[in-house]
Amino acid sequence: MARIAGASVKQGGPLRRLFLGLVYWLTRRRLGRVIMPVQVTAHHGKIFWGYLQMEQSQMSSKLVDAKLKGLAELRVATLVGCPF
Repeated sequence: MARIAGASVKQGGPLRRLFLGLVYWLTRRRLGRVIMPVQVTAHHGKIFWGYLQMEQSQMSSKLVDAKLKGLAELRVATLVGCPF
């Protein structure tokens, strides 16, 4: 369990709520649920934006085959004990 509670879609202004709702929906669609790193990072807008840009650039990179990227992600997840 994280020490910091995840950011809620109901807090903040209308633009922030819309953006956060969209990111949460996309995360749920891709992973099946909203993972805690996304929820905690969403508290700080600039860090969250940088986190999203990093994830997007890694997903759209064409330098390495998608199957090899998947294997590397799986290997790193097993090394650090991450369930994702």
